[in-house]
Amino acid sequence: MRTHAQAVVIGGGLVGCSILYHLAKLGWSDVVLLERDELTSGSTWHAAANIHGLHDSTNISRLQHYTMALYKELEAETGQGCGIFQPGSLYLAQTEAREHQLRLQEAKARRYGMNFFGIGRDEAERLHPLVDFDGVRCIMYEPEGGNVDPSGVTMAYAAGARQRGAEIHRFTPVIGTESQPDGSWIVRTPKGDIRTDWVVNAAGLWGREVAAMAGIELPLIPTEHQYFVTETIPEIAALGRRLPSVADRDGEYYLRQEGLGLLIGAYERDMKFWAEDGTPQDFGHELFPDDLGRIEENMMRAIARVPAAGTAGVKRVINGPMIWSPDSAALFGPVPELSNYFCCNGIIPGFSQSGGLGRLAAEWMIEGEPSLDMFGWDLARFGGWAGKAFTKARVQDQYSHRFKIHFPNEERAAGRPVRTRPAYAMQKDMGAVFGLNFGWEHPLWFSAEGEPREETVGFSRQNWWEPVGREARMLRENAGIIDISNFAKYEVRGPGAEAWLNALFANHMPTGIGRSCLTPLIGRRGGIAGDFTVTRLGADEFMVIGSGMAERYHQRFFQAVPLPEGTTFRSRTEALCGFNVAGPKSRELLSRLTNDDLSSVAFPFMRSRRITVAGIDAVALRVSFTGDLGWELHCAADDQVALYGALLEAGRELGAGPVGSRALMSLRVEKGYGSWGREYSPEYWPQETGFDRLIKLDKGDFLNRDAYAALADRPARDTLVTIAIEARDADATGGEPIFLPDGTPVGQVTSGAYGYFVGKSLALGYIKAGSAKPGDALHVAILGRPHDAVLLERPLFDPEGKRLRG
Repeated sequence: MRTHAQAVVIGGGLVGCSILYHLAKLGWSDVVLLERDELTSGSTWHAAANIHGLHDSTNISRLQHYTMALYKELEAETGQGCGIFQPGSLYLAQTEAREHQLRLQEAKARRYGMNFFGIGRDEAERLHPLVDFDGVRCIMYEPEGGNVDPSGVTMAYAAGARQRGAEIHRFTPVIGTESQPDGSWIVRTPKGDIRTDWVVNAAGLWGREVAAMAGIELPLIPTEHQYFVTETIPEIAALGRRLPSVADRDGEYYLRQEGLGLLIGAYERDMKFWAEDGTPQDFGHELFPDDLGRIEENMMRAIARVPAAGTAGVKRVINGPMIWSPDSAALFGPVPELSNYFCCNGIIPGFSQSGGLGRLAAEWMIEGEPSLDMFGWDLARFGGWAGKAFTKARVQDQYSHRFKIHFPNEERAAGRPVRTRPAYAMQKDMGAVFGLNFGWEHPLWFSAEGEPREETVGFSRQNWWEPVGREARMLRENAGIIDISNFAKYEVRGPGAEAWLNALFANHMPTGIGRSCLTPLIGRRGGIAGDFTVTRLGADEFMVIGSGMAERYHQRFFQAVPLPEGTTFRSRTEALCGFNVAGPKSRELLSRLTNDDLSSVAFPFMRSRRITVAGIDAVALRVSFTGDLGWELHCAADDQVALYGALLEAGRELGAGPVGSRALMSLRVEKGYGSWGREYSPEYWPQETGFDRLIKLDKGDFLNRDAYAALADRPARDTLVTIAIEARDADATGGEPIFLPDGTPVGQVTSGAYGYFVGKSLALGYIKAGSAKPGDALHVAILGRPHDAVLLERPLFDPEGKRLRG
């Protein structure tokens, strides 16, 4: 066994072997995989191993299509069979909401050249004559859908890795992982130690235990999961060809051919946890006792859809463990608090995703960043607040509602609240409906007396549409008070503070006290890794404000630039709360509470100072994400309630009141303001976002400067645009494809909302550079249907910035 390696992968299941294969494929041959038992032990060997391409997330669809195409390449490359069956998959919609979901996925498939399309009942019956299609209102067909052999795929990855020089050691448990001062690791096993540059935790059911060796806790918990295989069904035996699988998610089961029978599985409401306090070390290829009674309701729905299943005996039952994250997505990426420790844990549809996850993991370790934006799966989306109680509650919700549609803007209540600010109870009494942002509860909108305090969910406009409009119009006409406490806030102090910030960010840092700047953070491939506001509060003191949901994600970038001696950097997100007071009467509102001069001459746009508001010390910044006249006020958390009360009281006479984040979305889209995680991501180049004007190559070196410089002169591939849409009962929310009127795909929506003040349904999005000009007609696939739209030359609200700077 080697004593040194570029990477050590812990875990010999499907995903671990894929990562090993892709590390070797991308050029790292000095890599080792350690497996405590046999390859495929744990969850891999008993998986149903279905494969499908489409997902609500575009990047996950790309990842899954890569995986499906890879299996045939693996077979040809290694000679190891993967047991590939691709008779296609039928997707059924019994409800209007499911039809909307499937039609939107069909539109996305056309946008990205994927094979997923609607068919009629006659064609569906020809493809699968055993299915009763009564009650089905929409049928989609994916010709490449099917299943693979779990062991065959895993062994093919392993064979491909070995062919490229990788080592695999079975029956070699890891008993310790120890970080070294130079950033490397020592991985300890009973057979000897390996010093490695990277540790990769792909330990599946034992991901928690392996993480604990490195001093970290992953939000994971296993459950039992059952499927069964029937005896031979004569109709299948007589057919002489393989039947497509059936995805009847309204029925809450999955079904496909297995041999000459059927495999039927379910995520039942009466779910069952397993090994909550730790996976047994001696567990391997065991199964749990059958408990088909728990999935009886799901079985009966499957039999009603495929009556032949009801006449067949049960050949075998598989009841085995799966391990879940709180949102059922992978915990993926380097651990921000550790050096060179990579996780890939909590994967559920692994056979649809293994290849893509392996490729992106290898890219991340070797090239410094994946080629796709994976923030939705980045383990940094969770922090220490995602403890055992939260994880258990969320996993129970995710498992028992596995096939429930995740609607746009939906906020699920399971496990909440976790983190609350001092004003939470006050806001709740005021009728606030809350959302979750990196564990924090924050107001989405405020219900008036007599209005429901719970929101409905769906693809069309919901019960919050009118209240949000009331808030947006109130702010535009008078003023509004938005809780922005969930923004990430940082303090940098010391003689090297300015130099450190200049070495981190791409713009020049403000040189005068009381000045602020907007600045991008550049990723390893030259894209936008973040956008920040930096304010100079003193000679050696700065305040930095960024995305709250990305606070842990951005740690990786902050740690990449060493702090100068005598300089400190710390998060102030928990210690500080904040409000944005915005709207044409915001100056009048604040002037009632402070003696400071707020005139445009004394306090111009993008300036800041420490002021006293209602007797409370605050840092005031003349900025507003609403695009309107406004100030951000940041105060100590202990002062939040007092400041909020004073602002609300002063605003009452002016027709001002509380405004939630749903209205803020509408307001920023009206103004054409982008947001990190939507319009701004590492996939987009600065010249595509408009951020190139904020990058100063003449200032000297800064983080990833060379990556940006290498593409700075390249023409934009895509252009960020604002679109007005003819929509009546539903608005774009993000991800909807954009087409030319002749059906040519040209882009996708990144944010969408109804612009209540301008009276238009609006969207921000990217279109292929040069594909359309202002005034041109477009189609946006809201609910999967083409909606007439027009490309705008400039934002509809205050395009010249007169209100913003007034």
